[in-house]
Amino acid sequence: MTSTLLVAVTEAPVARRAIDWAVQRAADRHQSVELMAVIGGAVGAVGEHAVIEAAMAARQSVLEAEAERIAARGIPVRVRVERGNPVARLVDASTDAALLVIGSDDRGPGTGYERGVHGVRIAAGAHCPVVVVPDRDLDGRTGVVVGVDGSEVSEHALAFAEAEADRLGEPLTVVTAWSPIVTPHNPGVYPPEYLTNMQALSEEAMALAVAGLSSDYPDLQVVRHVEQGYPSAVLNRLGAHARLVVVGSHGRGAIARFLLGSISEEVLAHLATVTAIVR
Repeated sequence: MTSTLLVAVTEAPVARRAIDWAVQRAADRHQSVELMAVIGGAVGAVGEHAVIEAAMAARQSVLEAEAERIAARGIPVRVRVERGNPVARLVDASTDAALLVIGSDDRGPGTGYERGVHGVRIAAGAHCPVVVVPDRDLDGRTGVVVGVDGSEVSEHALAFAEAEADRLGEPLTVVTAWSPIVTPHNPGVYPPEYLTNMQALSEEAMALAVAGLSSDYPDLQVVRHVEQGYPSAVLNRLGAHARLVVVGSHGRGAIARFLLGSISEEVLAHLATVTAIVR
């Protein structure tokens, strides 16, 4: 199994944040780093080949400079520059990676995206977990937050989150959010016993989900958080104070492989912190 962290490098300032996140993780986990840039936008215009070649050469120089900085820390590193569709190229390259790290130009609430939400398409199609790094300072934040729902994919997300929390020396908050059944013409009033039982069932599911954590990571501080609410809203609220949010994503097969599940897509659309999408 590969231990290489693949980092997508663009000309955007957030690329340095993505590289730094990957380098620290590689140092902690004794992994290697591969820096990858993709030059896209070709339309077949006359004179385009020379422009593409110049752009590739420029990106090669940038990546080699970054590689020197990384190698100085004793981390194995290599670089590659390709041409084509950036999303498709990164998805293909993720086949041979342990983790794909990409930057997002989302700078926080109210700012939106300058370059679009390509991260959603990349995370949906990637063959390995994807970490999306926002373009803002996260100093002072603590903890790792992970959403669980009892599914197999949430077990994978939990395993990833607990390993990251242990690596970072941070507490792990395990979150289960539940919502009442929506019925036509219901004004939002439910029998108290129904709401009480929904909370109890969710807490039981939570207990099962975290049952093995103490044996795997005996020193890990685990916080259980069960509440009524929409999962992505709860995760983003808690993630606003965390170093990392981890979400599982259900694959939909080859036909719609560039679609994420609604929860993971909504978490990325309102990126609260560094966020990992795990299958």
